[in-house]
Amino acid sequence: MAVSRKVPAIIDRETSFCPGCGHGIVIRLIAECLEELGQDNNVIFPLGVGCSSLLGGGLVTDRLHCPHGRASAVATGMKRCEPDVTIVAYQGDGDAYSIGIAETLNAAYRNENITMIAINNTNFGMTGGQMSWTTMPGQKTTTSPKGRDCAVTGNPIRFPELVASQFDVAYAARGAVTSPKRIATVKKYIKNALAAQVNKEGYSTVEVLSPCPTNWGLDVLGAMKRIEEEIIPYYPLGEFKKREER
Repeated sequence: MAVSRKVPAIIDRETSFCPGCGHGIVIRLIAECLEELGQDNNVIFPLGVGCSSLLGGGLVTDRLHCPHGRASAVATGMKRCEPDVTIVAYQGDGDAYSIGIAETLNAAYRNENITMIAINNTNFGMTGGQMSWTTMPGQKTTTSPKGRDCAVTGNPIRFPELVASQFDVAYAARGAVTSPKRIATVKKYIKNALAAQVNKEGYSTVEVLSPCPTNWGLDVLGAMKRIEEEIIPYYPLGEFKKREER
């Protein structure tokens, strides 16, 4: 007997991400968590520029495409005007960290009661695979064709660890979408981050390591293997700031 699977009500069509991309998984998890928390009809998504902007094509919900890198600043304004609405800034690593690091860091520094979900695929995915602040040492991209030289560019940023150690935030975590077990853990992290906002505990963020087969030049299995063997050792998974309800 076939078992039916319930799709969250705010998902109304397939997303248009590249085959093997992790964005679609994360968006499904966000939708499930919003529904379970009773916030699926009380949410606005400020969207980053890049692959993250395609979230708007799959969800029936309020959203705003923000200037490049400014989603956390827009989220701050939204939350201050509508403090009882759940505000989820959905961004990629290039948008949140490279282009928008000032806005992203300042929202965490002020402990704004918003949630920022960052998809880390170690490059600017939509615009051709350029190097970002999360590009791995030695990784070849369209703007680092000989491999990233960290002596010249600096080292890849570990954002959740940074805000957890330096700022008074409510919650910070990192997960990956390379297996069913890891996906279930990411869902737990996302639900914790959203619950922190709903309970007015302060700033919350979840970074998700996501495959980018198109720009990495790998098939899906090869991209997942790269995350497990190369990326996770540099970007460890887990909760770096656990919730302390206020």
